[in-house]
Amino acid sequence: MEQQAIWAIGIFLAAYALIVSEKIHRTITAMIGGALILALGIVDQDTALHHIDFNTLGLLVGMMIIVNTTAETGLFKSIAVLAVRLAKGEPIRILLLLSAITAVGSAFLDNVTTVLLMVPVTFSITRQLQVNPLPFLFTQILASNVGGTATLIGDPPNIMIGSAVPELTFTAFIVNLAPIALAVMAVYAVLFHFLFRRGLRTTEALKQSVMELDAKSFITDEKRLVQSLVVLGLTLLGFFAHSLLHLESATVALAGAFLLLLMTGEHAMEEALRKVEWTTIFFFVGLFVLVSGLIETGVIARLAEQAVELTGGHPTAAAMLILWLSAIASAFLDNIPFVATMIPLIQEMGQMGVSHLEPLWWSLALGACLGGNGSLVGASANLIVAGMAGKEGYPIRFWSFLKYGFPFMLLSVAMAGVYVYLRYLL
Repeated sequence: MEQQAIWAIGIFLAAYALIVSEKIHRTITAMIGGALILALGIVDQDTALHHIDFNTLGLLVGMMIIVNTTAETGLFKSIAVLAVRLAKGEPIRILLLLSAITAVGSAFLDNVTTVLLMVPVTFSITRQLQVNPLPFLFTQILASNVGGTATLIGDPPNIMIGSAVPELTFTAFIVNLAPIALAVMAVYAVLFHFLFRRGLRTTEALKQSVMELDAKSFITDEKRLVQSLVVLGLTLLGFFAHSLLHLESATVALAGAFLLLLMTGEHAMEEALRKVEWTTIFFFVGLFVLVSGLIETGVIARLAEQAVELTGGHPTAAAMLILWLSAIASAFLDNIPFVATMIPLIQEMGQMGVSHLEPLWWSLALGACLGGNGSLVGASANLIVAGMAGKEGYPIRFWSFLKYGFPFMLLSVAMAGVYVYLRYLL
């Protein structure tokens, strides 16, 4: 193996280890790793820029602006209060409804944003009911990763896959992944009910107190709410039609974002841009450059050769390998760098004669997104909920989460394996 390839592998593995250990912020790690790839001449700057997926970055920025601006109106708090009233203050029903709202929100807003909006509301409700918030938070973590599986914009791995494979449109993601996401969520809901119903007890007086909450009182700006909903609706329509309009998904998201900012004014624009998660955006930039080192030195091509040899080039074997490898890896490693590595590998497998790549792409999406439920470090949303819970005095421990999360993950991935086989490979 040539010297440049050895350097590329060494830098990538060192960065990966630091990302997993969380000793240094993952954005700093990725950017320094990317800078080393350039400084050592493994990849030149022009080539590195070619490998940065600006469609993924644009889509993330656009959706962050739209969702953050919409959140300012109090819409999501109001929806949660409506759920409480619908559940008649019964804790287990509230838990199931909040997890359903989290799943739907994660499908159309992205899972990180959704949990940021849901967790404070959850603490407010559980305090009033005087019940343990941990079952609510656990179910919302699982629901966010399952819901995020269902659409192109629900989870960063899907955004990356959709950007790398233009024929996998917004509609294609819903048609192919929403059915299994719904099935998994239905099974999870039954298990949530049996697991947590006995531990969630409260008094009739406390139930009545949450029933008296007024959903409308949480809406802080009705004019901006209408503007946000109109733009959000137009943006989603744009996603459905983007292949017909010959527009990239990032163009649709950014157009929607700046249309909303045009409506809401300069002050809203400055606030919205401040709330964009620039650390996440730069993490992606560094990551794309890190992976470019593996691509340009031929490391990915060699891994693809070994995968083809291992599976004999058979689509079923390849799909199951990618599904389970993605799930187990994503349970314990950040799924974003893993998917960034797998995308060029699958593309290389296609060039080596593996026909019918579509099942491999859906297997990667399902494995990476559902695998995030396997442990506390499996997805960004998990860590965000754990951090917010810790600040409220309810720490979520790695092993206590693993005890529940890993079996749930195995069940969902087994369901996904049956789905992929019956739908695409039989």
